[in-house]
Amino acid sequence: MRIEPSTAAAARRREFAAFLRSRRERVTPASVGLSNGVRRRTPGLRREEVAELAGVGVTWYTWLEQARAVNPSVETLDALADTLRLDAAERRHLFVLAGRPPSFIREAGPEAVSAPIRRMLDSLTLQPALVTGRRWDILAWNRAAEAVFGDYRRLEGDERNMMHLMFANAAHRAMLVDWRTVATNALATFRADYARYRGDADFERLIATLSAASAEFRQGWAVHEVLPPIPGCKRIMHPTAGRMAFEYTTFVVADADGQRLAVFAPLVEEDTERKLAALLNPPEGRSQGRRDRTRPPTVA
Repeated sequence: MRIEPSTAAAARRREFAAFLRSRRERVTPASVGLSNGVRRRTPGLRREEVAELAGVGVTWYTWLEQARAVNPSVETLDALADTLRLDAAERRHLFVLAGRPPSFIREAGPEAVSAPIRRMLDSLTLQPALVTGRRWDILAWNRAAEAVFGDYRRLEGDERNMMHLMFANAAHRAMLVDWRTVATNALATFRADYARYRGDADFERLIATLSAASAEFRQGWAVHEVLPPIPGCKRIMHPTAGRMAFEYTTFVVADADGQRLAVFAPLVEEDTERKLAALLNPPEGRSQGRRDRTRPPTVA
């Protein structure tokens, strides 16, 4: 059954209104510096108190809780979320119900990969896998990824970033058989992700660095193409194993803003499964020095 747009919009406004009321009733006056008062019968805050604290009109805020057809701005939603003491998940939910893209609030400190995700990486013994952050920095990887793509510990700062590897790392580019297609699609997907974090200093620095280092990045960035994350096939020329082919897909990591798990499944093509097994279990007697000299350049 087809749901009419007007019906869907009305249902969304009702849910938005109910969510606002539930969160308003949860906030205690004392938590926002107000007196409880002797005749307070409303649980939590009154509508006029929320309106005053958020800097909006009482009538207009009342319309929101009545599910009227009004469209709050991003700035207003941010003010309401702050007033109602919403956490990250609640703030995101408020924006979704309002039909607005969630505003970005970057958490302090470096991005961290949870212990369960690290254990999942380690369990994928025959599938290279890695976790990227909101800016596509490589945060964690497994042994299979290191055997195929190289040791990311050798890279520091912006160097350990998927887009930097794609456009500013010569070894990466040489290793990718279909570099132009892969790079074009990756840039469009990165551009779509960037929209959530536009203005973030680390994003802007990386974009400026890549624009200066790569004419292809600079030209592609100016086109403004966008794509969602899509699975595909990545063919590489490994320095010792030769050509290999992987089918890859990405998964959003729950409760970790912007993190994705990328898994590369070896294909029958190019005898990839056997070659990967050989990389993971080198012949006995090969010296450590020999392993270091034949280790692949760091790419992903």
